[in-house]
Amino acid sequence: MDTSFILPALLTFIIIALWATAKLPEYFVALLFFAAAMVLHLAPADVIFSGFSSSAFWLVLSGFVLGCAIRNSGLADRIASAVLPHMATSWPRMIGGVVLMAYALAFIMPSNMGRITLLMPIVMAMADRIQLREGSRGRIGLALAVGFGTFQLSATILPANVPNLIMAGAAESAFDIHFAYLPYLLLHAPVQGVLKGIILIACLCWLFPAKPVMTGVKTSLPPMQAKEYRLSALLIITVLLWMSDTLHGIPPAWIGLASACFCLLPRWGFLSGDEFAAGVNIRTCIYVAGILGLTALVTHSGIGSAIGHQLLKILPEDKGTFAAFTSMIGITTALNFVVTANGVPALFTPLAKVLADGSGLPLVTVLMTQVIGYATPLLPYQASPIVVAMGMGKVPARDGLKLCLVTAIATWVLLVPLSYLWFRVLGYIG
Repeated sequence: MDTSFILPALLTFIIIALWATAKLPEYFVALLFFAAAMVLHLAPADVIFSGFSSSAFWLVLSGFVLGCAIRNSGLADRIASAVLPHMATSWPRMIGGVVLMAYALAFIMPSNMGRITLLMPIVMAMADRIQLREGSRGRIGLALAVGFGTFQLSATILPANVPNLIMAGAAESAFDIHFAYLPYLLLHAPVQGVLKGIILIACLCWLFPAKPVMTGVKTSLPPMQAKEYRLSALLIITVLLWMSDTLHGIPPAWIGLASACFCLLPRWGFLSGDEFAAGVNIRTCIYVAGILGLTALVTHSGIGSAIGHQLLKILPEDKGTFAAFTSMIGITTALNFVVTANGVPALFTPLAKVLADGSGLPLVTVLMTQVIGYATPLLPYQASPIVVAMGMGKVPARDGLKLCLVTAIATWVLLVPLSYLWFRVLGYIG
């Protein structure tokens, strides 16, 4: 190995370690990555800064703008006042309701970032109504319910998140395998959707206990103002365009950016320049760009491919067994450390044929196991939607890390064996 491999690998390890330990602010670590990579000439600028040209970055930025508009216009309070009386009777019901909303919305909206954009200001308004102040355990739990419920559970719906789409596209181009909506849903939703949702609710209630204070929950609001009607119309149009992106061909990021621009229009918009500066979390945007840039560097330098081929050596000798099944998920989990959730299917899928031959599992089964792995991050930075939700909800890094680890342990102990049995029932494992 020469410096063209060693230096990117060393920088990757340092940046991941800094993000994982949260010893430095996440945006500062991202800036350190940009500076070090360019000073050391580790890759061209278009690779290092590719995160800023990624649709994910602009969807995050526009998401913050739309979220601020929903909050500042009073629309979030109005929606919260309508929903809250049905949820605030107990804390488990409150957490369960938020997770259920996040999962249900995934069936009609294709974008994780878009769903977080819509839900987070509403859920934070609900937290205000039940007197969960900023920084309280309950408020943190509600914010994490949005982030984890949105990302982890949506992996069970084929068009509902980016890693799924990358995996499906890579499988089609590499192996001419086409995944259908309903068979995919049937394979993943019962265990990794419904049961995982129940486990997530239990973990949230345990780690972030709270007691909703019902005072003021049913307080009536004044009639809707003209700006609320205009914003409601804008959101309806935005959601409809997000839902129909396969028909008109406009990616969700550019739809969100156009809506954000409308929100910032003088006189007709919903945010002033000062409100934009105060409400848009540029730190999180830089963090997301850093994650995407690091993933691009790993691919460009060959680190990802080298790690993928080395992981082939850990396959168990017993083929077609539970050990082989779990090793596939383990490989995906390991890759998640270096290329994050969006990059895992791009790296794992081309290796699937070799992994299938080595493990004795059918090719389709190997392709499907990665869903369990990239939908169960061990660290928050591995899933940018979770990072965005933590930024919007002002969640400390240690709390996101704690929930990641607890849900991952529960998934490996309880859900991976159940997934293996369910794969066998449906005939994916002989």
